[in-house]
Amino acid sequence: MQAPKLLSGIRQPVSYSTPSAQALSLNEAPPGTGVAKHPFDLEERTATFGEAIVRFSKKIPRDPTNNRLIDQLVGCGTSIGANYCEANEGVSKKDFRNTIGRCVKEAKETKHFLRMIAASEPALAAEGRELYREAKELHLIFASIFRK
Repeated sequence: MQAPKLLSGIRQPVSYSTPSAQALSLNEAPPGTGVAKHPFDLEERTATFGEAIVRFSKKIPRDPTNNRLIDQLVGCGTSIGANYCEANEGVSKKDFRNTIGRCVKEAKETKHFLRMIAASEPALAAEGRELYREAKELHLIFASIFRK
């Protein structure tokens, strides 16, 4: 992707660096600073899961059936983290519980759509299974929080 740049009245093309094969992530700590997130940080874990869902969805071949499954998977898989962030900002215990309940539902829905994609595209079943396991763990974590 290039954008024009003015230099002494002459437009010069500006080249933007292309992303490396490594996944890009945006968070508070700059990369390579050695600042590690706590392994039980649910906000980071759900964000990483959402990123993995987005990357997985790009590998699924597009066709009329898969398009609907992809849209649903990306929607529910990424909203787990968004709902958790919202729950942490809740103004009351009732609001927190309600939002955590949405996390439970979205995690369960994510498992369902991962299963449907594995049925539609058997070649992606192994990678989908890994995501399914993480969705199941997130579902159990949020269900436990919701019951308390």
